[in-house]
Amino acid sequence: MTPVDYRRQTTLITGTSSGIGAEFARQLAARGSALVLVARREDRLRAMAAELTAAHGVEVAVLPADLSLPDAGPALAAAAAERGLAVTSVINNAGLGNYGPFHTADPAQLTTMINVDLTALVGITRAFIGPLREAGNGVLVNVASLTAYLPMPSMAVYAAAKAFVLSFTESLWQESRGTGVRVLALSPGATSTEFFEVVGTDAADGGTPRQTPAEVVGVALRTLDRRNPPPSVISGGRNRLMVAASRRVPRRVVLAVSGAVAARNADRPAGGPAERAPST
Repeated sequence: MTPVDYRRQTTLITGTSSGIGAEFARQLAARGSALVLVARREDRLRAMAAELTAAHGVEVAVLPADLSLPDAGPALAAAAAERGLAVTSVINNAGLGNYGPFHTADPAQLTTMINVDLTALVGITRAFIGPLREAGNGVLVNVASLTAYLPMPSMAVYAAAKAFVLSFTESLWQESRGTGVRVLALSPGATSTEFFEVVGTDAADGGTPRQTPAEVVGVALRTLDRRNPPPSVISGGRNRLMVAASRRVPRRVVLAVSGAVAARNADRPAGGPAERAPST
């Protein structure tokens, strides 16, 4: 595959008001990509748009959107078309998480989390995959998580959603071969973002060291720069070792360890879902 010339790209990024999404915007702007920033907080988006245009001279459009709403994907595509934005790359980064036992979770919050983490991601991908394939020289990155590989008691729905994202994206990688579109599932481990503040607990990181958003995005872009990128990548050597080790022991042992971590942190406060750049 030929290298991606980001100066020819218009990249739509969801969840760009902070964290990993904001860092994707900064690093892609530095590479010359025009951007379409998507999140709920319009004030943050406009501030970031002004920052990136001033720093790199790229065109930056702002599309405020609530991705928990039905038909978020088609609505976003319609809004982009109305603005005359020809999107050639997509970073599906927006997501929600919560922490606490499933049987005590607010059903409405679970529905919202599923809508953003699964329904919107699939809808946005479906809405833009045709134009991406026609352009034939961009990228599609879906942000999964280390929890896609490791079940996480007290974050059961979130971990299952990220397992879906991983499988879904790897399938699209195979379907997209020969089209010129580089497809990648990015799985960060614990990352220093607003996620832990809004969820309301530090327990979700499992006590592991956190990477910075710059480190995570750097892994993704270096992977996409390769001549033949793999379908997925785990950010961080420690995280890759953790996944490799988990495959060498029975599943019940993996669950026992992750359950013990959750039990150890059971007295910490649990929070509800919130928009964020994925961090676990």
